[in-house]
Amino acid sequence: MTAFSILLFVGTFALSLWATWRVKATYAKYSQVPSSVGLSGADVAAHILQRAGIGDIQIVESNQLLGDHYDPMNRRLVLSSDNFRGTSTAAECGHAIQHKLAYAPLGWRMASVHLVGFANMAVAFLPIFGFITHMLRPMLIILCFAWAIIMVFNLVTLPVEFDASARAKRILGEMGFYRNQADAEGVNKVLDAAALTYVAAFITSLGYLLYYLLPLLGGGRRNWD
Repeated sequence: MTAFSILLFVGTFALSLWATWRVKATYAKYSQVPSSVGLSGADVAAHILQRAGIGDIQIVESNQLLGDHYDPMNRRLVLSSDNFRGTSTAAECGHAIQHKLAYAPLGWRMASVHLVGFANMAVAFLPIFGFITHMLRPMLIILCFAWAIIMVFNLVTLPVEFDASARAKRILGEMGFYRNQADAEGVNKVLDAAALTYVAAFITSLGYLLYYLLPLLGGGRRNWD
């Protein structure tokens, strides 16, 4: 294993851990701050969807911590228990609104989900296959394509997530859910921290793409021992 590979693994792993810790710590802090409007996350979500003219999305509860997400295939908005039942300022519906408006990056992301699934399997198993068969160059080529797919997916995810956060912040303000500075600060901090996890994922995928691509571009063979 080369010094570069060790640095890449440790660096990206540390970046992912830091981003995950940041969002969990921020969420833990502001989930304890009750919204001044006294509504649960489910109530807030229902009001936002109604205002956006979206009436065919089911709001469901999940017991997974930080498991809040929009499921476009089943038309569901999934909220963690703390947000569904509590009065946290952390819930948002930006992705559902993007879907209704046919926001292009969200469409690209949805269309590529299955392809990215195959790419993830490739990057998990191909290195083992390559080392066993000593077919290093074909392995590198396929891994480059796989990491390129994952990297592009993560790149497209960035505008999707940042746009969804911006929509949520704007709509919550327009609907009067910010009654004081604590409400606005809670939403901004939680959504901004969550965005860092997607930035970390993009940097990680870009790093591994370069790791496998550079030996091919250089025309040489990396010392894999």
